[in-house]
This record gives sequence, structure tokens and C-alpha cells, in this order.
Amino acid sequence: MPRMISTRALWTLARAGNLRARVRANREGVTAIRLHLAGAAVDTGLLDSLAAGPATVGDLARRMAVEDEVLLTAFVRVVASAGLVRGQDGGSWELTAHGRAVVDDDLVRAAYQAFPGFHTGLYRDLRKQLAGGPPRRDVVEQGALIARISAGFQPFVLGRLTGSVAEHRARRVLDIGCGAGLQLAAMLEAAPEAVGVGIDADADTAALAEQTLRDRKLDGRAAVLRADLREAAQERSGPLAEPFDFVVLANVVYYVPADERGTLLRDVASLLAPGGMLFLVTSVAAPQLFSRHFDLLLRAQEGRMELPDTGELLAQLAGAGFDPAQPRPLAPGAPVVTLTAVRTG
Repeated sequence: MPRMISTRALWTLARAGNLRARVRANREGVTAIRLHLAGAAVDTGLLDSLAAGPATVGDLARRMAVEDEVLLTAFVRVVASAGLVRGQDGGSWELTAHGRAVVDDDLVRAAYQAFPGFHTGLYRDLRKQLAGGPPRRDVVEQGALIARISAGFQPFVLGRLTGSVAEHRARRVLDIGCGAGLQLAAMLEAAPEAVGVGIDADADTAALAEQTLRDRKLDGRAAVLRADLREAAQERSGPLAEPFDFVVLANVVYYVPADERGTLLRDVASLLAPGGMLFLVTSVAAPQLFSRHFDLLLRAQEGRMELPDTGELLAQLAGAGFDPAQPRPLAPGAPVVTLTAVRTG
């Protein structure tokens, strides 16, 4: 078999620059292509169109309302090369096991929507923003998607959360920024005699929480409010009229400007009975890549968001009337922590 690349060509390539860096850049570039094409396969509806069974390109064009079948054919080919679908030109195409996982597993689907979307969109638009362009609105416009992808942390959080709820013998529980309602549902299941309230400012996200409660037959023991906590805490009416003995504040702190977090935590304390417990989950500022990336993404948004410093957060909790325990990372070295704090007043 003839040599594909000559020794001289390899030597020239090695001497022309940083070979290791070139190989790494190309490998990461191919990974980026795979990530973005999977996101496009979700967003265009291609994978969903194949979920019911095999289809030709003509069938797909009708289902997806596509006019350019030539371009669609080329797109299907590249999606096939990534292992999401299989078939052949002129025949039918169908989902592979990988493609089926994207359709059936919402966390996989959300990841393929989020990472090629706002996570990498940050860097595509960063030069314009650095030059004075408008701030990003991902948090405002992608609330439901953020809630869906945050569900990936739930298995690590729920064990600690339900243990704390059971140990505290909670009877009235509140989930602030309840997202998809998974934590509220877990608390109610861990404390069968408890009633609960979820609150979220994003209407689409609150709807997800209501659906979770219905699906798990817990909607009779809980209410979901579409409101900003800081406004609702002042009114103290309806489901918030009576104090709670257990409150969850998960993945909320970093959406509040640093100089307003003390007020937020005092509002939380006002909703708790004396001796009530706050269970807090948050990403914190740390030198790891994702922590630095997330902090940059937050700072690029409207509203002066940023990841909290651990020491500063503990001081703010104490100033709001809590006795906080030391934060516990979800995994060794992870920038996501949980902590409990008891209302002292």
C-alpha cells in the first residue's frame, strides 16, 4: 500500500509551526462543528421529523416546511456523518441510537440547544459588546431553556436537599426561582405532610414547574406563583401570607446584582419563621474554566450579574440574620456548592 503522506511532508509540517497546537485546534474545531450541527438538527426540526419513523428527503421537506430540498439533502448528509441519522441518497433516512437519545432525553436536547446557542453566542458577539454594543438578554429570553439544562445538577442536589427537609421536619416549604419544579416536587415527596409554594418570575419556567407537579400528582399540595420575590415578599399575601420553615434558593443569587443581594437575603429571612432553614445552591467564583465562563456570561447580561465570592456570600447571609454553615461543593473541586443557614432572629 503506498504511503499516504511522505516523510518529507511530515517533517516540513512539524517544522512549520507548533504541531501540537495545530492538531489540538483542528480537533477542537471538529468538536465545535459536531456540537453546532447537532443543535441545528434540533432547532430545524430534522430529528423530531424522523422521530415517528423513516422518511425520504421529500417527506422531510414537507414535514419541516422546507423549500430548498438540495440544501436539505446536504444537511441530512452532514447530520448522518455525525452519527445522528443513517440512510442513503434517494432512499429513506432514520434516527440512530444517538439521534434517538437527543429526541428522547430532554437534558441532552437542552444541551445541544444551549451550548451552540447562548454559551458560544457570547464569544461570537463579544467583540461588538466590548466595543460598546448592547448587553446580552439570554437570561431574560432563554429562561425555560436555562431551567431545562440546569436539571443536570438535580441528582447531585436532591439527595442533600431531601435529607435536610426530612431532618428539619418541614411542614411549609418554599422554592424561590423554582425553575422546572424538580426541587419543590422532591421536597414534597420527602415530607409527605408538607405543603409547598414555588415562585418564579419567568412565566414559561413557572409553567414547567406546574407541569412537573401535575405529572407527579403533587399539584394539590403546592402552588406556583409567577412573580418577582422582592415584590411578593413585601405584599406577603396569598400563599406567602404565613411563614415557612424551609426555603430553597437554588441558582438565583448570581442573577441579583452584588449590592442588592443583602436585600434579597433579608427578604428571604422575612419569609422564614425563627429557626427556619435556608437551603442555598449556587455556582461560585472559582478558577475553573466553566466558572470563569459562566461569570463572563453573567456579566455580559443586562442587570449587573456575576458569580458570588464565597466569603462575601457568607458575610451577606450573616448580615441578613442567618447563621450559615460552610459551603459544600457538589463534587471535589466543583464550583457549584450547597449550604444551609438557620434564621437566628
